[in-house]
Amino acid sequence: QVQLVESGGGLAQAGESLRLSCAASGSISSINVMGWYRHLPGKQRELVAAISRGGGTKYADFVEGRFTISRDNAKNTVYLQVNSLKPEDTGVYYCHAEALARDYWGLGTLVTVSS
Repeated sequence: QVQLVESGGGLAQAGESLRLSCAASGSISSINVMGWYRHLPGKQRELVAAISRGGGTKYADFVEGRFTISRDNAKNTVYLQVNSLKPEDTGVYYCHAEALARDYWGLGTLVTVSS
């Protein structure tokens, strides 16, 4: 079992930055890929970015260089640096981990961007 706890969400103005964190616990050694998804109002949950244990990254097209995912294996934590926030980035951001072919999710952290 893997437990994921997100933090770092909140209220920001357009153009500002936030840093989201996701701390993993439990069967840490079994985690392969970690990532961030988001659920925007009226839309389906979508991948934002993912990072493998080895550091390989994948980003959604809409990121356009504004987001950066990183991983600290020693701290069992994955980060999402979100820059140049836009009001359309408003939504709930979820941490995800894949371990032994199972998916694990955090409860999410709300990001609200005002114009």
